Amino acid sequence: MIRVIIVDDEPLALLNMEKQLAEFNSIEVVKAFSTIDDLLDKAPTLDFHVAFLDVEMPGMNGLEIAQLLKKWKKNVRIVFVTAYRDYAIEAFEINSLDYLLKPISKARLETTVNRIHELLQLKLTTPAQIQLNEPSPSLSIRCLGGFAVLYNETIVHWRTIKTKELFAFLLANLNNHVPRDTIIDALWAETEYKKARVQLHTTVSYLRTTLSALGYLNVLQYANGCYILQLEHFHCDVLELEQLLKDKEEVGELAVEKAEVFIQNYKGEYMATLDYAWIHSKSNFIHNQLTLLLSYLVEHYTITNNFKKREQTLLLMIEYNPYSDKMIQQLIQHYVDEDNRANAVKAYKAFKKNLFTDLGILPNQETLELYATIAHE
Repeated sequence: MIRVIIVDDEPLALLNMEKQLAEFNSIEVVKAFSTIDDLLDKAPTLDFHVAFLDVEMPGMNGLEIAQLLKKWKKNVRIVFVTAYRDYAIEAFEINSLDYLLKPISKARLETTVNRIHELLQLKLTTPAQIQLNEPSPSLSIRCLGGFAVLYNETIVHWRTIKTKELFAFLLANLNNHVPRDTIIDALWAETEYKKARVQLHTTVSYLRTTLSALGYLNVLQYANGCYILQLEHFHCDVLELEQLLKDKEEVGELAVEKAEVFIQNYKGEYMATLDYAWIHSKSNFIHNQLTLLLSYLVEHYTITNNFKKREQTLLLMIEYNPYSDKMIQQLIQHYVDEDNRANAVKAYKAFKKNLFTDLGILPNQETLELYATIAHE
């Protein structure tokens, strides 16, 4: 049974909603409140999953009541009931499950009840089973070389293209509060502001529904004009890279085997197949992180005298940074250390040709001087 409370200061409206909900066998109306005082006195001790709230209430409106209920019961679902459309945007920002306009038809209420079932079924019936049978992360997010989200190795399908992009954007800002207008500027820059806000709130609703269906309830929150995505128990290749570097900084040593596996599985640039305008800065950051990881591996192979792996890693660094004088200098010096002048000259000439053909420039002075030391030997 799904346990609900109803809050409405109009006795007839309260009675009508109670009768309508009673027609659904899966719904149990725990308590109906007609005053705020009664709600404040009794609601904190009640066990309920969903609250049907009238928006226009004397003393405290439904939006304020919703915020209060969420403080008492973090996972409570809110359905707003009102005769006005004016509060629709604020209702979605509070993470409401639905927004019903009076008078409410049986068919429209049935849609809401079905939505309640859809979102609460996983939580109410199978949490223990999920914990016992799925100890490893079921959600896998691949950001390198493209963007794919899989649940139990099955591709997650998004309600709209913008739903997918919003998830990608919030994932790029995971655990950070992102101002609503920042999101609008990133995803709806060409859309008139009022329309953009409505589109954002619709897309947020779709995203919450998708994540809830996967068992990730209440992971996308809104407060103080900001959205925040907080995910746990999932795997993401980009976060794996960031964790490798974080551990290196904290411990002082690189987890070499994990780093090698990561490099072997590397699929390409951050979200390479997507053309989102906001991707570029994040892509550059991840690219720099990858280069840093490779440089740590070069250091390790130098210390352990593993020259074959050092060469392979330096070649990768050149592949991912084809115009970097610093990288080519390291590769040339490696060949010098190996007494392999032919490969040093070959590497320099290939770099010089690449640089001039693509950018119309020559290697910097330091690279020219390094090459001069081997050119005349």
